[in-house]
Amino acid sequence: MKASTPAGTPTAAGNRKAPPAPTPAADDPRFANGPLAVLDADPNGKVRAYCVGGLVLDVPATTLPALVEWTLDEAKLGQPRLSGPGKDADPLLVLTGTALERYGLPTALTDAERLAGRLPESHKAVKQLARAHWQLTKRGLGPWARIYRPAQGAERSCVQLCVPAWNALDTRHWGEAADLAPADLARVLGLYASRVTTPRGSTAVTGLELMTALHPPTRASAPDAEGRRHSEHNPGSLGSHPVDPAPCEAPDGHPVLADLPRFHIRGPEQKLFEEAYDWARPMTDDECTLRHLVGIDVNMAFAAGANGLTVGLGAPTHVTRPEFDLKLPGSWLVDLSHVDLSRVKVGKEWVRLDAGLLPSPFTPKGERPEGPGWYATPTVAYAVELGYGVQPLEAYVRPESGRYLDGWYQRLRDAYLATMADLGVHPDMPAADFLTAMRHHKERDPHLAIVVSAIKATVKGGLGKLRERPRGEGWRPGLPWRALSRPTWRPDIRAAVISRTRVNLHRKIVKHAAFTGRYPVAVLSDCVVYAAAGPSPLDLLPYRDGKPLPGGFKLGVNPGLVKHEGTQSVLWGEEVRERFDAPDLNLARYIKDGSVTDTDNRE
Repeated sequence: MKASTPAGTPTAAGNRKAPPAPTPAADDPRFANGPLAVLDADPNGKVRAYCVGGLVLDVPATTLPALVEWTLDEAKLGQPRLSGPGKDADPLLVLTGTALERYGLPTALTDAERLAGRLPESHKAVKQLARAHWQLTKRGLGPWARIYRPAQGAERSCVQLCVPAWNALDTRHWGEAADLAPADLARVLGLYASRVTTPRGSTAVTGLELMTALHPPTRASAPDAEGRRHSEHNPGSLGSHPVDPAPCEAPDGHPVLADLPRFHIRGPEQKLFEEAYDWARPMTDDECTLRHLVGIDVNMAFAAGANGLTVGLGAPTHVTRPEFDLKLPGSWLVDLSHVDLSRVKVGKEWVRLDAGLLPSPFTPKGERPEGPGWYATPTVAYAVELGYGVQPLEAYVRPESGRYLDGWYQRLRDAYLATMADLGVHPDMPAADFLTAMRHHKERDPHLAIVVSAIKATVKGGLGKLRERPRGEGWRPGLPWRALSRPTWRPDIRAAVISRTRVNLHRKIVKHAAFTGRYPVAVLSDCVVYAAAGPSPLDLLPYRDGKPLPGGFKLGVNPGLVKHEGTQSVLWGEEVRERFDAPDLNLARYIKDGSVTDTDNRE
């Protein structure tokens, strides 16, 4: 095995070069060459493995089974476990187009292979692996593949493959990463691996796997009388076995709803519907006299919503006529229609607001509830915070609970802040300097901007996986689908995070309205649009002596703080709504660049 070092990573002309990806830590000699390698072949068929830190290895393997053997025996690739009871990350090989050709793999999937997500069992590469006694997971040999032999004791024999040419690196999350030179791709993926974890699939899959890596389901017990250790439940984890959701938490078609009529539509009194905001209203006459619409966006909003959140760890318990307990995670059937936003508590004081200009905090569409509905604990707790009593009719609660997502949030937060700092955006920057830095941070190093995008996608995708729906699989309503076999299929946890995120945003909107008299024109997920006299968020957000409104919107890079999403003119907003004959068109969807391609279907 021979190592060499390539030239430094190029950057765009005139840009400051950000720090390179960290060199692999030498504390664990098993993984001396880092978590992954990008394999590329030259015209003569010679294969090189580009590792993090600029290291390049010569690869002697000439077949796919030999490549797997070389990776496990000689390459010294992998990543130490993130938690004591957990498992080390398997080495990841990223195969470029030339490497695919070298190892007898197609450089593009056929339509049938793309739909199946894998090569057929009859492909010669799959047969090669089988003859060498290597196995593939149910995903088969596809964009993300896991090649393994059954573990011998604590020793795992497993290598992961990533094939960008087969769309392993989704452009929505990884940008143009698939087109990067091997050394640059190794830098991007290596930095993500060192700060988040080694990618194990899409960013959504990786986000979910990160939760498990930080809270493994089992741990080794204390020695028994004979000195042997056994596998036992790891406290604070979701365990090894899936649990059924409460009926109100189950998505349509779930087996717990099999007794419902086939075309039955559940209303809020039967279904928990905690989703992100999609709300807008017509502008007032006063707002139309202003010149600008300014959009502000909450950084890592759903990650911030997960921070410090107590969630259920086990199965739900059904109770009738319970007393509401804000410390108890669960789903509550309660009537919140009496909460009047024209008079609410902000802190310890009652304030008067124009309720007609505010979205309700209790529904994604911002409509005031008309009767009892199912809500996650943070939503009901917010009704109490606003000064109104609640009396639930029934609930599904989870007494076994914990802050399961704290470590997950902290790792993703640290990864995001470290990468943004590499791009010149730091916490506690003065507001004006922060806005300037954000305008140019992607130009500073486009490769690091890809890492930021992937980190943010890991947050949203990982939370979305908690309620993964059927993906074909011949599924029919009332039957289980593959995702239900995972302990991490937990729609209640997803609902609690979204509930808290929406409530956090509404709290800031209310404080802003109480302090300034300004109300949002549109809200979409974590983006809020206001009419303002000037084009900058500084023309919108109240600062006194350089300090923002306590508890309100604050400019900054930290999760939960806000950045500038975009500015358009009030005339643009009115023209777009008139063009599509849609006075409630959600302008937050288009505020970033102002382009509107079709009517808003509010999906």
